[in-house]
Amino acid sequence: MKARRNKKQVPSFRKLIKTSKVKLENKLKNKQFKQQSTIKKYRKEQRKLRQAVKDAVSKKPIPLEDPKSKRPVKGLEREEEEEEEALPLDMMDEDDMQLMKDLGQKASFLTRDLSSSEPVHIKKRKHESVIDKYEKMPRTLQTAPEKELIHLLPIKDKSGIIPQTREKPVTDVQQEEEDEEELEVEEEVVENPIQELSIEEHLIVRKKKLQEKKIQIATLASAILSDPESNIKKLKELRSMLMEQDPDVAVTVRKLVIISLMELFKDITPSYKIRPLTEAEKSTKIRKETQKLREFEEGLVSQYKFYLENLEQIVKDWKQRKLKKSNVVSLKAYKGLAEVAVKSLCELLVALPHFNFHNNIIVLIVPLMNDGAKLVSEMCCEAVKKLFKQDKLGHASLGVIKVISGFVKGRNYEVRPEMLKTFLCLRIKEVEVKKDTEDINKPKKFMTFKEKRKTLSRMQRKWKKAEEKLERELREAEASESTERKLKLHTETLNIVFVTYFRILKKAQRSPLLPAVLEGLAKFAHLINVEFFDDLLVVLHTLIESGDLSYQESLHCVQTAFHILSGQGDVLNIDPMKFYTHLYKTLFKLHAGATNDGIEIVLHCLDVMLSKRRKQVSHQRALAFIKRLCTLALQVLPNSSIGLLATTRILMHTFPRTDLLLDNESQGSGVFLPELEEPEYCNAQNTALWELHALRRHYHPVVQRFAVHLLAGAPSEGSEALKPDLSRRSAVELFDAYSMAAMTFNPPVEPSNSKKKDKFLQGDSFLNEDLNQLIKRYCSEVTTEIPLDFTKCMKTSVQ
Repeated sequence: MKARRNKKQVPSFRKLIKTSKVKLENKLKNKQFKQQSTIKKYRKEQRKLRQAVKDAVSKKPIPLEDPKSKRPVKGLEREEEEEEEALPLDMMDEDDMQLMKDLGQKASFLTRDLSSSEPVHIKKRKHESVIDKYEKMPRTLQTAPEKELIHLLPIKDKSGIIPQTREKPVTDVQQEEEDEEELEVEEEVVENPIQELSIEEHLIVRKKKLQEKKIQIATLASAILSDPESNIKKLKELRSMLMEQDPDVAVTVRKLVIISLMELFKDITPSYKIRPLTEAEKSTKIRKETQKLREFEEGLVSQYKFYLENLEQIVKDWKQRKLKKSNVVSLKAYKGLAEVAVKSLCELLVALPHFNFHNNIIVLIVPLMNDGAKLVSEMCCEAVKKLFKQDKLGHASLGVIKVISGFVKGRNYEVRPEMLKTFLCLRIKEVEVKKDTEDINKPKKFMTFKEKRKTLSRMQRKWKKAEEKLERELREAEASESTERKLKLHTETLNIVFVTYFRILKKAQRSPLLPAVLEGLAKFAHLINVEFFDDLLVVLHTLIESGDLSYQESLHCVQTAFHILSGQGDVLNIDPMKFYTHLYKTLFKLHAGATNDGIEIVLHCLDVMLSKRRKQVSHQRALAFIKRLCTLALQVLPNSSIGLLATTRILMHTFPRTDLLLDNESQGSGVFLPELEEPEYCNAQNTALWELHALRRHYHPVVQRFAVHLLAGAPSEGSEALKPDLSRRSAVELFDAYSMAAMTFNPPVEPSNSKKKDKFLQGDSFLNEDLNQLIKRYCSEVTTEIPLDFTKCMKTSVQ
């Protein structure tokens, strides 16, 4: 078959030559036109120069140099060579030539500005008239500006090629000056002084403006909420109010708009992440509803992005102490505006962890956790804690942990301890517990085909197949996220957390971050790899022995060590006796005042060291700790005493043979040595709990109740048993329940039932009747002066 010919004809070579010639001609014409215009400008300048020379010749100036000197002549020859093209010599008269030679001998002609038409020695001529001076000024005629032409591509017609030109627009300088003057007049009119108002009137006007702005914000917000897809463009209108320029209400309006937009985004944002469309998706034809949804999503993402950028800029301006050119908002007001912006960012961080730009919000929030302003730092830390607590999947938590770890390392571990304390709110422990329960309750396995064929009939196999299919569908519907995915995320998160902790333990042992690190290790110790246990315990013991730690930090070290040993560390053959000794000898260093925060850590340590490791604790060690706890209960506040006595009760139940401390007659070998630092060798079996008798008369009723209960042997039944609200709570819970941090007595003091009397007694009515009679009898007797004889009294005393 013959190939189809292309109907579109290729232009011939002659046509191409013709069009190329036309282009070359146009280029040549434009070049010639430019040359002509430059020549015209040059001739115009030469005419001005000659006119200035003629005006200068009207009065001959005094020569400054010897006219016979050769240097001016050379200068004149150089000038003549330069002007040869513009002004040929054959066109000049003999008089002009002589004039030029005379002027060439004057130094003033070479040194002065030729563009000025003033004579050289005008200042020296005092008698020159003003009219002559004016007449000698050069006159310029107003001529219309020459129109320049621009050659364009020609048009081809039947008659031939028609050249095309266009006039170059000439700017009218005078018109522009008039326009500028009009603008200046308008600005002057606008800048007229406003009528001054009193303070009361100014407040009324401001209140009115603010009410109008509030109504406008409420109208836009309600319209967006009623139909987000149709009114998504109104988000831009509402966001434009962030640039409010009225200085009276600028700060308040901007704050209201920030909060309103934040609440709007929380309400209208979908529960999925919006991704950008591909080229193939853009080119395909879709229904109107789908197109409307796409436009809504694109508008929502763009406005959300611009809103976050506005919040970021507000925070940056506050941090850099920068003012905008308009100066509508002062530096003092910027702080309040920035706090509202940070609060909105925190709310979005917690409310929209699944939506776009969440990582950008994290990058903004994490540096503010270490901010110098306490309010801003607390808001950001609380938002991160809230995010950790509600994050079930772990994806958002992993993003925050990565940024915090990098920030701490970048600052060389000089950050606030609150940043690392947020790690304690991670939900990794609950997920691990859930994993254990799943291992215990293993999912049901479906029968194989061979098993069905052996045990079931044909109809039963059919029903079994339908049942298994239904179970699979239900399982897929319930599983929101695979367990493997969760474990992978949590493992990566924990690795970053432990890397941060171990770096601080290795490089910054005297850092204020150490308590937070030790507390975090104590919480996640059961998840640490067994290979690190030996090295970690050595590091903790070295820290305690160094003496550089505070009392609470050393308690955290003890708590961390026993958390490690109570989990996977049971399989290790490690003797923690040095940690028992340290806690025993430092118990009396606890603060007995209102700042008794160390008591809570001590209660946690005692629970892990004695109750949970009951099989590894000797009888002598348990007796020594019970005796020391009762002695300590006499010195501390009531809530601390209740916590210590509750721990003593648990220890007496855990170690039943410790009731010999309640018997005053029991004797053993040796004497009790309370000053000895070793709990194993202090002979605690040779003492008694006499402190409980003193605590029976304590002013706090709960302390009294616990003391009586322990003296009776801590029974679980009978009249001396505790009530359920005291017996079922742990020591830490009782310590928090009866805390006196709010400066209130718990339980409250009962008011005294004083009966009011109708009559108030006065004078003698207060005294007893018998006493009144005795007083009257002695007062009525006649006083007689009798000499005093003390010898009688001496004799009677000797006898």
